[in-house]
Amino acid sequence: MNNLIICRCEEVTLEDINNTVMKYECSAREVKLRTRAGMGYCGGRVCRSAVDAVLHEIKGEKPGNEIPLNIKPPVRPVSLSALGGQS
Repeated sequence: MNNLIICRCEEVTLEDINNTVMKYECSAREVKLRTRAGMGYCGGRVCRSAVDAVLHEIKGEKPGNEIPLNIKPPVRPVSLSALGGQS
């Protein structure tokens, strides 16, 4: 079960997160920086709650204890016609 992928974008497994938390006594922000969980294409929209749940299970830490992991939308909206090259 340790090979369960938590962050699909960066292919971070449960084992990666467990090992990082145990070795460095990480907060949510540190786990993100050390493992890149939540730093992929989706920006943490998919895995953020899973990372928080793992940290809560291991350390009893409540999510968002210091500097929250931010979920960021794209920089600006782009129309489908712009992507397709049509005007």
